Amino acid sequence: MKNIIALGGSNSKKSINKTFASYVANQIVDVQVTIVDLNDFDLPLYGIDTETNNGIPEDVKRLNSLLELSDGLVISLAEHNGSYSTAFKNAFDWLSRIDKKLWKNKPMLLMATTPGARGGIGVLSSAKMAFPHLGGNIIADFSLPSFYDNFSENGIKDEELNTVLKEKIKIFQEAL
Repeated sequence: MKNIIALGGSNSKKSINKTFASYVANQIVDVQVTIVDLNDFDLPLYGIDTETNNGIPEDVKRLNSLLELSDGLVISLAEHNGSYSTAFKNAFDWLSRIDKKLWKNKPMLLMATTPGARGGIGVLSSAKMAFPHLGGNIIADFSLPSFYDNFSENGIKDEELNTVLKEKIKIFQEAL
């Protein structure tokens, strides 16, 4: 059975992106889903001096191992001022010190959601440009605008958005 990582690009305890990534990953059939919460990793703020003095933290190595052992990645990015959340950027800065191709060329369903109408398209656009250089094999992408209006525990409320998401999930599933 294939193992899928579901990762929300935020350290909020009530992360809508973790909720969304988990929901989507669990729509994929015949896979085991591992939900990765950035709060479960003690990652000091990356800096070359910190790395030189202390080496790469064990939790970075543990996160890297989870990525290595996965068969695919479902990532939903939080958008902070048009870019990655600090917690997410810090994690991938640390991971890149182990392997510049930190996403390991694993099939990736890359998403973003926000409470606002833009749905994280700024951070999603940045990631779509940057991740391929970091070993990101982006199979499909999806933006969910207005999370609280468009999502419930039963899934996407808007039929058109739901249809698009199901197609993206199908494309990703076929790539596994």
